[in-house]
Amino acid sequence: MNILLLGSGGREHALARKMSQSPQCGHLFIAPGNAGTSQCGTNVDMGVSEFEKIRAFCLDNAIDLVVPGSEEALVNGIYDFFAQDAALQHIPVMGPSQEGARLEGSKAFAKLFMERHQIPTAAYREFNADNFEEGVAYLQQHSLPIVLKADGLAAGKGVVITSSHEEAVAEFEQMIRAAKFGDASKTVVIEQFLTGIELSVFVLTDGHSYKILPEAKDYKRIGEGDKGLNTGGMGAVSPVPFADAAFMKKVEDKIIRPTVAGLSKEAIKYNGFIFFGLINVEGEPFVIEYNCRMGDPETEVVMPRLQNDLLDLFTTVSNGTLAEQTIYADPRAAATVMLVSKGYPEAYEKNKEINGIPAPTQDQVVFHAGTKQSGAQVVSNGGRVLAITSLAASLPLALAHSVQTAEQISFEGKTYRRDIGYEFI
Repeated sequence: MNILLLGSGGREHALARKMSQSPQCGHLFIAPGNAGTSQCGTNVDMGVSEFEKIRAFCLDNAIDLVVPGSEEALVNGIYDFFAQDAALQHIPVMGPSQEGARLEGSKAFAKLFMERHQIPTAAYREFNADNFEEGVAYLQQHSLPIVLKADGLAAGKGVVITSSHEEAVAEFEQMIRAAKFGDASKTVVIEQFLTGIELSVFVLTDGHSYKILPEAKDYKRIGEGDKGLNTGGMGAVSPVPFADAAFMKKVEDKIIRPTVAGLSKEAIKYNGFIFFGLINVEGEPFVIEYNCRMGDPETEVVMPRLQNDLLDLFTTVSNGTLAEQTIYADPRAAATVMLVSKGYPEAYEKNKEINGIPAPTQDQVVFHAGTKQSGAQVVSNGGRVLAITSLAASLPLALAHSVQTAEQISFEGKTYRRDIGYEFI
């Protein structure tokens, strides 16, 4: 099977490594990829939304499967692009239709979907330039703190939590009238603040049946103890200790099953991953957000724990036999520690030489997130640079191994958190 994987981050390296381990894997191409994905297949200089280039590449290289790693290509309609082209229709795209991807691409669409299917989520209202003054009045009487979300994609930065009414109104004005997040904040969702602990749950679905993958918890703040600015994720752990059988039964009954049933009922084409960003509020799960792909850095703990052949699972999604599958997970704990560039998540430095990356073992792998090859040298090429994942009998042990390797790897300005999974240690 010849595969084209779209993306260039740690998530894509984890997916590439997992797919390359399958006996079904023929040629694996990654576009555009990074210095790590080149160890699993062939990197291709092509953007994830350059659909005409992707079309030509797939036909020229007899591609049998396309796997979009990030949301961009899915929200831009790559599934529909293939489905509507007679020359491409035979190639499965492992992701939802453009309509299905609106679960991630539009917070307002997702909220209305949850409302229609009685899926537990925070109370909300949505506003835009047309009812701006009504939004201001709503904010002024809202209980504190207040959550404001840009409706569209904002590279993970479109959520603001405010602790005063004045701050909330100022942010609201910045988002709608000053286009703080560009077109993404033309519409703003104002949401009730939920107090609890978050986790990420993932399913693979063919739009009718689904299989639950290992869950994870990621850590967004730059600083230890969850202090400082939000990032794309500084690390992750799996499994999540409080996600026991009783809690996960609630997640499945109240959230997963009605979501997949809702997609089917509304005839929304959906093949691929659904990421449920959840919060546990006194033992009850609520949906914070949907994503239409795997998370990052959660993929870097989920894929190493997944014992199934990923290409086998993708094949069953395409041929309608997913319901017959059983998911097997490594019982060990996984901990990922992310090494990031100096200055991240704000302006950061690139092109720093990286040394000391160890070869993968059965218990540890270093996934490349923001790297590139420069001659014989691997250099930094992003805010998040490397994701170190270790597997061990316990979470403290897994974290200790990842931190030990984090100390051995060197590049100028290297930053990381030593307290990933701190609530459970």
